[in-house]
Amino acid sequence: MITDLYSPSHEITPLTMAIVAQRGLDGTTSTCVLEEQEEYVIRSSPSKIMDHACKFFGASLKGRQEGTRDICGITHKAPISVDPSSGMYFFPTSSPKNSKCSWIAHSHIDKVNKGANHRTEIVFKNGKSILVESSYGSILNQIQRTAQYRYLLDNRIRFLQKHSVAELAPEPFA
Repeated sequence: MITDLYSPSHEITPLTMAIVAQRGLDGTTSTCVLEEQEEYVIRSSPSKIMDHACKFFGASLKGRQEGTRDICGITHKAPISVDPSSGMYFFPTSSPKNSKCSWIAHSHIDKVNKGANHRTEIVFKNGKSILVESSYGSILNQIQRTAQYRYLLDNRIRFLQKHSVAELAPEPFA
């Protein structure tokens, strides 16, 4: 069941599977937020919702994109970590400046299937699926790039945690 929300204040959580762009008959852009158990429609663009989600965790969408570039060199259609501590990694289906751009949560993907007319079906682990206006090859590439970014960022975080714990440990008695 889809519930209408009139504010972009819905928070992205680890249960969020996708932020899907929708175009109304009047040409306005809204967003369907797919959660594991629910769906919401928000009258705001997917990129504005992602920016709001990033800001909730102390950064902007642009800042997260710049971080991705600095960590692994991805400059276009960059995957982002909304919050690495809770595993929220998302990738855009096209340029985030494009009104048709949707954002997909990397950890919820079960499989992808080729669709007609350069579209791709994304099947989530809970059995729900969506059809996006991106080619199969492009989506596979985005999944791989997100996995690489996730690996690199997670390694940095683990390295810092390991070394900060070692530095805080008391000195052994001589």
